[in-house]
Amino acid sequence: MKLSALLSGLPAAGLDYTQPQGTGDPEIADIVYDTRRLVPGALFVCIVGTQRDSHDLAAEALAAGAAALVVQHPVSLPAGCAAPVIEVSNTRRALALLSAAHFGHPAEKMTVIGVTGTKGKTTTAHMIRAVLQAAGRRTGIIGTNGVAWGDTAQELPNTTPESYELHRIFAQMLAAGCDSVVMEVSSQGLMMDRVFGIHFDYGIFTNLYPDHIGGPGEHKTFEEYRWWKGQLFTRCDLGIVNADDANTPALLEGHTCRLVRYGMHAEADYRADHLALRRDEHFLGIAFEVHGKEELSAEVNMPGGFSVYNALAAIALGREMGLPHAAIQQGLHSTVVKGRVEMVPISRHFTILIDFAHNESGTESLLTTLRAYNPHRIVCLFGCGGNRSKLRRYGMGEAASKLADFLILTEDNNRFEAVEDILKDIETGIAKGNPKVPYVKIPDRLDAIHYAIDHAEEGDLICVIGKGHETYRDRAGVKTPFLERELIEEYARQKGIE
Repeated sequence: MKLSALLSGLPAAGLDYTQPQGTGDPEIADIVYDTRRLVPGALFVCIVGTQRDSHDLAAEALAAGAAALVVQHPVSLPAGCAAPVIEVSNTRRALALLSAAHFGHPAEKMTVIGVTGTKGKTTTAHMIRAVLQAAGRRTGIIGTNGVAWGDTAQELPNTTPESYELHRIFAQMLAAGCDSVVMEVSSQGLMMDRVFGIHFDYGIFTNLYPDHIGGPGEHKTFEEYRWWKGQLFTRCDLGIVNADDANTPALLEGHTCRLVRYGMHAEADYRADHLALRRDEHFLGIAFEVHGKEELSAEVNMPGGFSVYNALAAIALGREMGLPHAAIQQGLHSTVVKGRVEMVPISRHFTILIDFAHNESGTESLLTTLRAYNPHRIVCLFGCGGNRSKLRRYGMGEAASKLADFLILTEDNNRFEAVEDILKDIETGIAKGNPKVPYVKIPDRLDAIHYAIDHAEEGDLICVIGKGHETYRDRAGVKTPFLERELIEEYARQKGIE
């Protein structure tokens, strides 16, 4: 595509640009924002990042074969440089719009569903995908657990990919026959313009808790975090929101979409009641009824009230799309999300599950939910990531000590910190929460998992939390394979557990 054709759509999307400084209208082979991926004939977009400014690499990009540059402030170039240089007010937004044009605007040819919130995004997105597929819709998914469509599955570095990768994925899904895509939309994805220019047919809000605040590239305040979450509802046709979350009114300030509400307590268009907990050798979940705009029953193989909220969002979306009850019920019952309250059925005597809970609120929510199933003991195996805030360690230690009966402290991606130092911080939280709770420290996570299984008692609920869907263990910056479900199953076979 010619450079002029790529640029022509920017003003219509609200992004003006200066006429190219330079000569010619080159054919653009690709769009690149990382010099390590440069190919001859590429359009190089200079991004101002949280750690470096790639405007400093403009001359290097041209030397490597870039055909033109997009910048948002002046750059130093060799004398006599003839390559076109286009200046825009925001190169991240330009990257999003240019990428959409480069791939033929694939998002406009599918039903696009965005899910935002602090907790439940991944599970809700998977429930929605299962419901849509049960109704015969070919649906791709993008989020924390990676990207998938058909038989294709790939991991992602971010919950919401950079805009170029996002539109490339859309194009691949469209080419594979997808008519719908459901994606997690993170607050950073919105703030960093990864989804700029995408119009969502449906936006989903799950809930809001303090998270992603104060770190590099994160939000300065909770209010800013909430505001960015709310921006999804200025970019969609229909918003499906949690009526019971106290932050919903503030988050929706300035929304431009039609709204549908779901919940269990407040007045809602889709309201759940008559919740019934169910637990057996292969099932740890909940059944409920839905009233309001629709009357139906549903069951999910995931425990607790938060699973009902996630399912309600999927039910509301399904019915607003006109999907039949049977498809919604089938999709919800069959949903399994890797690393999200995921049972690993290795024994009829105790239950073991893995979950991504990696902060205080997630730990508290999970353990409170599991207590309702009246287990003999709740055993909680966890650690905390290295080179991250110590507040998370204190909080997880405090919450787990109050709500579990036995703790197993271990590693969780220690990165460049000593595991022993991280465990000491967790112990500080335990001392504040419930210093009388029994616990052991086993620095090697695999050894800790083996210990939990070897010492399981009849009726125990063993929670292995923190890593969830992750497939690696990070020690001193070196990542090695570590998939907990497979490791648990392998050990159970070795031990002959029944």
